[in-house]
Amino acid sequence: MKNSESFTKSKRIAYFVSPHGLGHAARAAAVMESVGRMDGTVHFDIFTTVPDWFFGDSLKTARFTYHKLATDLGLVQKTAFEVDLGETLRRLNDFLPFSPTQIAEAAKLVKTLHCSLMICEIAPMGIPVAAEAGIASVLVENFTWDWIYRQYSTDTDSLSAHSLYLQDLFAAANYHIQTEPVCRRIKADLTTAPVGRNARTPADVIRNQLGVPTNAKMVVVTTGGIPQAYGFTDRLNKLDQIFFVLPGAGAQMQMRGNVLIVPHRSGFFHPDLINAADAVVGKLGYSTLAEVFYAGVFFGYVGRADFRESERLEVFVQKHMAAMALDESEFANGNWTDRLDDLLALPHTRPGGINGAEQIGRFILDLI
Repeated sequence: MKNSESFTKSKRIAYFVSPHGLGHAARAAAVMESVGRMDGTVHFDIFTTVPDWFFGDSLKTARFTYHKLATDLGLVQKTAFEVDLGETLRRLNDFLPFSPTQIAEAAKLVKTLHCSLMICEIAPMGIPVAAEAGIASVLVENFTWDWIYRQYSTDTDSLSAHSLYLQDLFAAANYHIQTEPVCRRIKADLTTAPVGRNARTPADVIRNQLGVPTNAKMVVVTTGGIPQAYGFTDRLNKLDQIFFVLPGAGAQMQMRGNVLIVPHRSGFFHPDLINAADAVVGKLGYSTLAEVFYAGVFFGYVGRADFRESERLEVFVQKHMAAMALDESEFANGNWTDRLDDLLALPHTRPGGINGAEQIGRFILDLI
């Protein structure tokens, strides 16, 4: 099917996006922006339960229409660092396998919209929907859920059955793109550099808007797309020569001395905050890694023992970035602040080269 005649002259693309955290949506947004910069006539139909504002804030050149649809589950999180396996399994049992009616209804909408291609940001539903709609599917991933679920499953439990079902589903994609850091390498149609959203506003402008003095150090503390309250802000206040920005740590913008609490939707573009910082401290997730990588700032990262992807990300960070590993307990209790001088004294690395989003953008435009 790689020479499928299902492609038409339509430049409308369906994009099924996993709602697990915001990292997958961030990677999808980076790809869409890249395509939009290269060809402003392409229109994306985004299917996901990620809030529509995320794409509104992330996409400035890409044209899109938002459709609310549960395309994927992933893992249910108790906190940014803890998986709720029981609830994950309960929801997976309701979600999988996809019913023929479910696939047919989504495919009918995709056909009505005259989409000529399906891109799946690890959202498995898009692959059978594309087949039903008679268009080709492109899977974009650095891991797939069947590989993740095998960490938690046994040969006899339901999670294992879901893993086998999804393994076959992912294998049915017509085109397969893997993005570094890749967790499980297979023969892919394209393997790219990390994919991350680009900063839009110069660092000095962002720092001025935040009220950070020109010569002061600025540290962003983040756990990605999952809101997190921190119990160590009093320790940050004692380091009054350093300004700390905490995205997702509250519902409203608040300045507490040298600590700025920033809601997820704040008017500040997250890659701009990272680009304006001297260091980023927080959970090791794909989109944070990619955005820190391209900004070339220091990274104090916290891995996750209960998530298979984390180990593969850490190998990449240690090899290619100016970084320091932190354990989860020292992050949670604020003891990482005792090592902040060491983090800020690391040798500088050059920002990453070509963004993988550009590589995927060219691939997609060649297809349509």
